[in-house]
Amino acid sequence: MCGISGFSFNSKISTNSDWLISSLNKLHHRGPDNSGYLFEPSLGAGLAHTRLSILDTSTMGNQPMYSSDGSLAIVFNGEIYNFRELRSFLISNGFTFGSRSDTEVLLYLYSYYSSLNQLTAFLNSLNGIFAFAILDLQAATIFVARDGLGVKPLYYRQFNDSFYFASEIKALPLSGIELDPSSIYHYLTYLWCPGSGTPASCIRKVLPGEALILSQGSVLQRLQWFSLPSSTMPISPQQRRISHSSHFYISQTASMLRSAVHRQMVSDVPVGAFLSGGLDSSSIVAFAREVKHDIHCFTVDYPDSPADGIVSEIPYAQSVSRHLGVPLEVVRIEPGRIASDLSQLIFQLDEPLADPASLNVLYICQLARQHGIKVLLSGAGGDDIFTGYRRHRAAIFDSILDIFPRLARVKIAELSASFDQRYTFIRRFTKFLELSTLDRNQRLLHYFRWISRRDLEPLFTSDFREALRNSIDDPISAYLQSLPAGLHRLDKLLLLEQRFFLPDHNLAYTDKMSMAAGIEVRVPFLDLDLLQFSSLIPPHYKQRGVHGKWVLKKAMEPYLPRHVIYRSKTGFGLPLRRWLRVELRDWLAHLLSSHRLSQRGLFDPIAVQKLILANEEGRIDATYTLFSLASIELWCTRFLDSNVSHPMV
Repeated sequence: MCGISGFSFNSKISTNSDWLISSLNKLHHRGPDNSGYLFEPSLGAGLAHTRLSILDTSTMGNQPMYSSDGSLAIVFNGEIYNFRELRSFLISNGFTFGSRSDTEVLLYLYSYYSSLNQLTAFLNSLNGIFAFAILDLQAATIFVARDGLGVKPLYYRQFNDSFYFASEIKALPLSGIELDPSSIYHYLTYLWCPGSGTPASCIRKVLPGEALILSQGSVLQRLQWFSLPSSTMPISPQQRRISHSSHFYISQTASMLRSAVHRQMVSDVPVGAFLSGGLDSSSIVAFAREVKHDIHCFTVDYPDSPADGIVSEIPYAQSVSRHLGVPLEVVRIEPGRIASDLSQLIFQLDEPLADPASLNVLYICQLARQHGIKVLLSGAGGDDIFTGYRRHRAAIFDSILDIFPRLARVKIAELSASFDQRYTFIRRFTKFLELSTLDRNQRLLHYFRWISRRDLEPLFTSDFREALRNSIDDPISAYLQSLPAGLHRLDKLLLLEQRFFLPDHNLAYTDKMSMAAGIEVRVPFLDLDLLQFSSLIPPHYKQRGVHGKWVLKKAMEPYLPRHVIYRSKTGFGLPLRRWLRVELRDWLAHLLSSHRLSQRGLFDPIAVQKLILANEEGRIDATYTLFSLASIELWCTRFLDSNVSHPMV
């Protein structure tokens, strides 16, 4: 895993390689093992790369890497898990190799398919996670692509006849950036921003499964080469012969997850794993130990917080460790260090992603690096293909709500809003009743929202509300409306998870936090073959009443203790509700002080102070909205008010 950057500019513009060198400095944490760049002023092109060496750790794997004839050059961030099969295919077609790296395979595979004018076929042949750029010196173009699920990030900025791209926002040119009102609205609504938006109006994300062809500072072509598989997509004759028995789906789930884990353990450096004691990470470790029997595992510990629905998972992680016979290292999170780390956190995240769970990833990765581990397997994605979140359970039952008159639902929801929101059950029950007042499609969207537009808009200043007027895009709603009408409600929700929640939130913070510590994180649950298979599993084998992940739980019964498989789910979070009222109270008051908010001009100081008071008194639960407000202020401080400095290490 590495960091990449580059540019395409109008060759008539006078420029130099200074920006490439600057971007390397800002991406050093992503690739501390080696760095390099190329600059072709006559073509108006440059590429840069920082390397975290995983496959072929020799100098032969360094980048930018040129083809043997010098016509192509590549910078690549990621891993191609089927590179050995692709290498054999290329050798049978006359290609020769000078290294053992997947980078060289990627380079020559592009050469092969581009000669056939089949770039979509090229990208669809890859099973892996990636963001890369290939400079074609003969065509004077740069081909830029991001993996189908958006595991690896890629941002860009286009201005002054130039197109810049990089693995992180901080490595892009940041002069003259301004806030994007629509994106700020989304960060507060969801805690993350769906689609291509970022906090800066001039900076965008390359979408998951998107590729660009660049030349002379412009985008010549955009390719949306990947679409998420769904149960309504055409299926092959072989798939039609699939038995619909539960036994088939259970056995295939175990088989395909095992294959995904084994495939993703390819590495020339030590591989470890996250082990929270939950079903997803425990399943990954169970199959990983079949390849490496003493795989090193890592987890976090923190005090119980009933108000947040959080209990320590250490007993479960230790139980799995003993059952599988694998070593387990634990890092304990102390509230005293959180405030200082949060300020650096937002800078490293590049975006105001208001989820303190990202610190868990950082602390685990820092501990793993201390033990000489460069690669960690993660259970991320299990909830997003097999179910597991509370909203999946709610989606199964919310059709019952339509039995009751809407007016009655509205009255009950209004009454519940007066309950003390400091209690977990009441908080969740109140949200469920609020959802009951919406129509069915709106409920699906609302499952992802932390605050309604009605409650959010009073927090903005009048000037910012005016800037928002008619400027809010809604990519989630647009995507939902594009889905087939006959698709099961639960499958629709899972597609929203895979298309937005994963790349724009979970995978985004996992990448940034792991790379801050120089660790590559792999996600076997998002293996393309497993993803395709999971889309064919009937919804009632995923969510059975109140029981999520039914098929995965049954599949793992031979491998894990039942008390681990069938334990109550707890999130990979931190006790933020308690911390904002106690340990982080002064931190929050400082960031959201009336003076500071007045200077910024985004949020109404009086409305925010009322929100803080209502949250402290338990009249509402505004924990994550307040944390999101603070995260946006931190982002503005680091990216708008001061020069970008070095990231956290």
